[in-house]
Amino acid sequence: MITSQGLKKLGFTPEVDFSLQDDGQGVYIREWMSASPQPTEAEIETAHAQWEAEYTANQYQRDRKQAYASIEEQLDMQYWDSVNGTTTWADHIAAVKGTHPKP
Repeated sequence: MITSQGLKKLGFTPEVDFSLQDDGQGVYIREWMSASPQPTEAEIETAHAQWEAEYTANQYQRDRKQAYASIEEQLDMQYWDSVNGTTTWADHIAAVKGTHPKP
């Protein structure tokens, strides 16, 4: 299977090095514009599998990003922590990291 993610993992840029198309019977390389040789479908599939494994392994990062308070809110927490001697910001960060640990 040819995928944009597989080609990007191999170092190619969409619409600069390649253009994909799907006419209902599967994705194919419509145009190869790179000066480098076009990779085989097997090479693209292997690269896609590597990308997918990395993407899956980094799910915790995406989960943390959604769970963290905005930068503005975190800065506000830090300010009030310094004024009041509290640990609201550190507690927030620890809670998010505890809920979404690294694998």
